[in-house]
Amino acid sequence: MGCPVCWLSYLIVLFLFHCSEARPSNIHEKPATQMKVPKYRLWDVAQKSLYLRNNQLVAGYLQGPNSALEEKIYCVTNRFFEPGKFPIILGIQEGRRSLACGTGDLPVLQLEDVNITELSRGGAETTRFTFFRSYKDGMWRFESAANPGWLLCTSAQSNEPLGLTLHPDAAHIVDFYFQLF
Repeated sequence: MGCPVCWLSYLIVLFLFHCSEARPSNIHEKPATQMKVPKYRLWDVAQKSLYLRNNQLVAGYLQGPNSALEEKIYCVTNRFFEPGKFPIILGIQEGRRSLACGTGDLPVLQLEDVNITELSRGGAETTRFTFFRSYKDGMWRFESAANPGWLLCTSAQSNEPLGLTLHPDAAHIVDFYFQLF
């Protein structure tokens, strides 16, 4: 299988390829609703998976038959932002629902019924759907474009909603594993 560092490098390149400008140069070749969007498995450092409960993404331990509840994460690049910041839009249910960040003193993470491929065309109105991804020590972080400094996080407790935190060193877990499915 090769050295672990080489394998990890391969996965990073594969991820960046699928969430980059590597799609057809003419975005109008296919209608946005027909574009194939790569899907990923996202879990936190405590190995909690994401699933939908009461219209919220929740992080918890899914085993046995419950593992089928795990939501796959769909990802597209937001072309409105500078590519060097790795701006992405994250969705579930084949990209028909998107993660969105409210703005304010305490921003709230929510799901909205909007197709991520339509959002990928960019524009200032897509800021609240956009996350800047960064990679360090084998894990990913996702920072809200609408709320600089606020990171996507899970609770230290199981079966709690996915959220945002301004304090990455607090009890919240903000590092994720992101695997192409």
